[in-house]
Amino acid sequence: MAESITITDNRTGESFEVPIVDGTVSAQQWSKHLPGIWFLDPALVTTAMSESAISYLDGEAGILRYRGYPIEQLAEQSTYLEVAYLLLNGELPTQAELSAWVEEVTHHTFIHENVRKRFLEGFHYDAHPMGMMMSTIAALATFYPEARNIADPNVRYQQIVRLIGKMPTVAAFAYRHRLGLPYIYPDPELSYTKNYMNMLWRRTEPKYMASPVLSRALEVLFILHADHEQNCSTNAMRAVGSSQADPYSTTAAAIAALSGPLHGGANEAVLRMLDEIGSKDNIPGFIEQVKAGKCKLMGFGHRVYKNYDPRARIIKRVAEEVFEVTGRNPKIDIAVELERIALSDEYFIKRKLYPNVDFYSGIIYQAMGFTPDHFTVLFGIPRTAGWLAQWQEMLTDPEQKIARPRQVYTGAEKRDFVPIEARGHQLVTA
Repeated sequence: MAESITITDNRTGESFEVPIVDGTVSAQQWSKHLPGIWFLDPALVTTAMSESAISYLDGEAGILRYRGYPIEQLAEQSTYLEVAYLLLNGELPTQAELSAWVEEVTHHTFIHENVRKRFLEGFHYDAHPMGMMMSTIAALATFYPEARNIADPNVRYQQIVRLIGKMPTVAAFAYRHRLGLPYIYPDPELSYTKNYMNMLWRRTEPKYMASPVLSRALEVLFILHADHEQNCSTNAMRAVGSSQADPYSTTAAAIAALSGPLHGGANEAVLRMLDEIGSKDNIPGFIEQVKAGKCKLMGFGHRVYKNYDPRARIIKRVAEEVFEVTGRNPKIDIAVELERIALSDEYFIKRKLYPNVDFYSGIIYQAMGFTPDHFTVLFGIPRTAGWLAQWQEMLTDPEQKIARPRQVYTGAEKRDFVPIEARGHQLVTA
């Protein structure tokens, strides 16, 4: 028997039935029976704007899957480019498919010289890397004008490969620009993450040899950040893409959304919090301040997760592996003790506040040598695959139209224009 709900309009006494499909009810069915009455859902907290087969998230159970595969298995056994292929194509690649895919992406890691000379070198020395990346990615649309032909699957594919290939190069150039260092060009003999590390940290040595442990840690972090359902930046990607804008402009919009501190800046806030705590001895007092509403426990809680974020478990394990190479970041001991105390406190248990992906990621990035202003960039590089997978899925969904949510108008009622000499209120002057 099909599940449904019955809705009664108390104004008229009329009732109608709406089927429940995959845990949702159709807003179109609602508006069909109750025209002119809309759902008011600020921030779309309880409203689904799309159907998607890309990532699955169960916040109550602490589950994250890409195309059905548990994130734990992918982080343990896969590579970032293999996961990117999975997100974009729906299935894990064969060896031949993976080899061809890696070769294509690697080929497109180089950027046009004018991008470096005209755009990147034009930024001020202390320009934020997220602003540089956002602006440069948007500018790439002018280098590939055919990208506007989004109806052609072959054209779409070409831009997808370009964006995934060029994103770490743009990010690395932005990093070195800020430090006043010469740019290092991609090395096609290196893997995706090792090549990125080479462009970041190579100095005068003829060949940069990244630590296998650190490159694998970065690979895992890239996998964990590759997609995460309909988050703020993915929603921006879909909303802008629904107007049929080119993929470079839509990706730049997603980067802009990610640059906000409420989305991409949480791990940097965790580091500041750990610095303020200072030592494990100060944790009990800090916890009491949090419970009194005097400060926030950063890196705990999530809009969707009401259980332990599965990505946080993986990162916590990876952190120990990283510290064997870099030396132990003392912040990890404060973080682990803070987690232990918080998870044993009824205040946090009752509110279902558990560590999220940002709680440990910043500690690892800092240990590896990244500055905090680059943390969000490390989020944006891998999320590019998820953004593009969502964009591609949206374009091929026959149900999708240009994004146009309703609003509830709260302004003045109709009123007649008043000539300026008859207006009684005082004009505000600067």
